[in-house]
Amino acid sequence: MAASPLLSRHGAVAATGADEGVAWHYGDPVAEQRALARGGAVVDQSHLGVVRVAGPDRLTWLHSITSQDVQALGPRTSTELFVLSPQGHVEHAAGVVDDGEATWLVTEGDHAAPLAAWLERMKFMMRVEIEDLSDEYAALGEPVAAEGAEGEPVTWWDTWPRVAQGGTRYGPPENEHPGADRPWRLVLVPRADLERAVAEREAAGWRLAGTWATEALRVEAWRPRLAHEVDHRSVPHELDWLRTAVHLHKGCYRGQETIARVHNLGRPPRRLVLLHLDGSQHVVPEAGAEVRLGGAEGRAVGAVTTVARHHELGPVALAVVKRSVPEDAELTVVGEVGGQELHVAAAQEVVVPGDGVSADRPEAHGPLARGLTPRGPDAPQSLL
Repeated sequence: MAASPLLSRHGAVAATGADEGVAWHYGDPVAEQRALARGGAVVDQSHLGVVRVAGPDRLTWLHSITSQDVQALGPRTSTELFVLSPQGHVEHAAGVVDDGEATWLVTEGDHAAPLAAWLERMKFMMRVEIEDLSDEYAALGEPVAAEGAEGEPVTWWDTWPRVAQGGTRYGPPENEHPGADRPWRLVLVPRADLERAVAEREAAGWRLAGTWATEALRVEAWRPRLAHEVDHRSVPHELDWLRTAVHLHKGCYRGQETIARVHNLGRPPRRLVLLHLDGSQHVVPEAGAEVRLGGAEGRAVGAVTTVARHHELGPVALAVVKRSVPEDAELTVVGEVGGQELHVAAAQEVVVPGDGVSADRPEAHGPLARGLTPRGPDAPQSLL
């Protein structure tokens, strides 16, 4: 995908990494973030990938090969799905919405082509047509908590942190979750209309914001992202991503055994945390920095996945750490900036509890015979 034409705006600073191709900010990132938090900003998300699946078998087919129940997905109803490895690790994640004629998948830009290729290999004799339309359609982010209306462009509404039907949660209920205060949706427009669509929103009083703002609010909302929080070992339970992207009671699909086993037995090997970073230094660590227990010389227990500067919270980060790390432990982030080792104290905010038990984990059975211990949250690890 080519760089966004909005990068030519005065003051635009280009984003890097997974957000390359759009603006990090347009000269005043704090004001942009505040406008977005108030519900008065639009964000260029044209670096995201768009895959369209058409054909009469599209929903039943996607239902059979992904983690989500989309068999009866109605028009203009948003959901989310995973493509998992046979071992249950996350390979692809996509927002999903159907327009009545085709199903649209919105994913990270560098995942669109591999996702489309994988779907093409899996279609066999099914009546489906798969297109990677990332070069033809662009996404605009809006702080709106609503599906697209009839006659509007295709729109995917991020319902995080609401627990979808068939899903479950490890973290707090929706009314206690910080993500409940983050409305967000993606509107798909032809790339040729991108600047016009932004101008229409600016004419209505909205401000153009960059990914500095979106990432800070995403971190505050504990919202995982494929490009950052996921690695080759990730299972959805570690990130509390069973809320929106997994249906626990649907038919078989690749990776389902791992999903069911970890849900039933509990204790995913790692857990997502929010880190409040010491803001007394002028620099912050970068994604990939080690998280250590017991000070800078302590043992490594995880890694930072996203770092952001929040307009109210200050420097914050998402990190994935070992499940065994005590929930009240003080942590230290150790990274490198300008060739110098950087040590930053960090206080954790629990996203996925250390006991690794979901809100609706099945009840443990009693002993099957004398001397056998039931499998439960307090059972020895060797039994699990």
